[in-house]
Amino acid sequence: MSAPTRTRRADRRFPARLFRDGTDPDPRFTLANERTFLAWIRTALALVATGVALEALGLDLHPGYRLAASVLLVVAGVLAPLQAWAGWYATERALRRGRSLPSPVLALPLVVLLLAAGVLVGLAVLFR
Repeated sequence: MSAPTRTRRADRRFPARLFRDGTDPDPRFTLANERTFLAWIRTALALVATGVALEALGLDLHPGYRLAASVLLVVAGVLAPLQAWAGWYATERALRRGRSLPSPVLALPLVVLLLAAGVLVGLAVLFR
């Protein structure tokens, strides 16, 4: 493949600005980065489904705590794709530039939300 063809092809990848930066890393690292992105997406789906199920199933739990836990789980499920995208982008950029890999940006807020949801579910069970 000639150099102009490679350049045009790279410009069609999304986001083009990222792929114009640095050099292509070993494909194994890029594929691992994509798998991590997809794991965050699966986690987001599970969090939203759990939050909806917790409220929709009408379990014999304290209704206020149950609703609060459901809302926190759905909020965490909405934040997880943001972490997926930000993490994928930052990691791909670091790989392309040959730099150290970044830490997850939203991991701590997600942990706090999940801990709070867990405490609320525990309270909902205790005070039913």
